[in-house]
Amino acid sequence: MSKKNKNNDLIKVKESNIHGKGVFAVKDIPKGKKIIEYTGEHISWDVALERHPHDPSQPNHTFYFGLEDGSAIDAKFGGNEAMWINHSCKPNCRSLEEDAGKTTKVFLYALKNIKAGEELFYDYGLQLEGKITKQIKKDYECRCGNKKCRGTMLAG
Repeated sequence: MSKKNKNNDLIKVKESNIHGKGVFAVKDIPKGKKIIEYTGEHISWDVALERHPHDPSQPNHTFYFGLEDGSAIDAKFGGNEAMWINHSCKPNCRSLEEDAGKTTKVFLYALKNIKAGEELFYDYGLQLEGKITKQIKKDYECRCGNKKCRGTMLAG
């Protein structure tokens, strides 16, 4: 399902205390360093909705990365280690879209110096249509444990 990023000796995937699998620094990563591309199949949001959910037992867990143009990257198909980077309300990484001609690529960069052994996080900032209810916030509950946790992976 996911392909190994053979050129990335900065990170590895292992079990996370936050949720399932996570991505951890193998060595120190300096602030501003491009860490990894979020890879997968580029699809329309309509196709993403047709595929949803990836796992019916966890309907709110997907490997979609929504792009500014309304399309998505589905890391379930052709994804790499980046698909396992967890959310945090106080992230140490950020995602940036970069124009690559006919397609858009997403890369994760270090927001601060990251020490070897630390888990990598970025703020998912999920956006949903319609009214955000208490149940929806619970469905997208954040488990980062940060003092300033907003309690949800939804955009603040």
